[in-house]
Amino acid sequence: MRIGVAGGGHLGKIHIKCIQWLPEYELVGFFDPNPSVAEEVSERFGVRAFPSLEALLAEIDVLDVVSPTSTHFELAVKGLEAGCHVFIEKPVTSSLSACQKLLKKENRNNGLKIAVGHNERFNPAFLSVQNSIKNPQFLFANRMAPFNPRGRDVSVVLDLMIHDIDLVLLIAESAVQSVSANGFSLQNASYDFVNAQIVFENGLEANLTASRISLKPVRELTVFQDNSYITLDFLEKQSSFIRIADEIKEGHPHHRVIELPKPGGSTQKIVIETTEKSDINAIKMELKSFYKCIKENSSPLVSLKEAAEAIDLAERIMDACGDPSNHTNH
Repeated sequence: MRIGVAGGGHLGKIHIKCIQWLPEYELVGFFDPNPSVAEEVSERFGVRAFPSLEALLAEIDVLDVVSPTSTHFELAVKGLEAGCHVFIEKPVTSSLSACQKLLKKENRNNGLKIAVGHNERFNPAFLSVQNSIKNPQFLFANRMAPFNPRGRDVSVVLDLMIHDIDLVLLIAESAVQSVSANGFSLQNASYDFVNAQIVFENGLEANLTASRISLKPVRELTVFQDNSYITLDFLEKQSSFIRIADEIKEGHPHHRVIELPKPGGSTQKIVIETTEKSDINAIKMELKSFYKCIKENSSPLVSLKEAAEAIDLAERIMDACGDPSNHTNH
């Protein structure tokens, strides 16, 4: 399947490299409007740089949009109009209104698939415990990144927190009841640090924090539920499942058991199950999943509708904290 990449920046380079590793795709080339970037990427990866997006679209079946968020909508529309399936990196668009317009386009282009790159769904840390998350009551997520000029065209909510917003909506399986938030800006018109509290109609409470002015990277999620809690480290691609247990399976190499005294002289067993670190590449997995979706005419793992729900909650968070970057997005 012939694929082309729109964008040769940091993430565009990662996508180009991942596609070159995937036998499912034939990487036809890429387009970047910056001539120096186009030349550098072409030489580095040995891939053809097209002079225009239109020239690239004429030769491919799939468009991979990995450009600045503000350009996602325009590029995706051009891809659909050229008859291409479209993969769009997160956040899908810079506003809910643009995403809704894209949804209408998708509905009018029968047979063409659109998938969105919420790649933490493919992270081994999440995959290893996804089926163990049952009736969660409280969760908190911390996503911190050091200073970086990338992604500054949008709020930290769309830049970083959007990952955890997507996962929380997937885990909650419930409508949002209320949103409150606070933000701080160090050097941008939009906020660089945001903390949000979300209450869902089923009683789940979520506390999300995102920062792009941290001294070190952190990507962690903790979920509390009946008699157990789960921790996920997305950077290490590792998770732990901590639970109360009456019986313990012997021989599991990653089991750790803590016995706590109870009134009456008995003990309570706390079992800690930790997964091995994994070298699975989430971006490769999501691109491979999109190929399967197209070939089998099935639904993408992260649909445009789900991406729109994430953008909707992101805008509610930005409104709640008074993020000035959101005032022109409606």
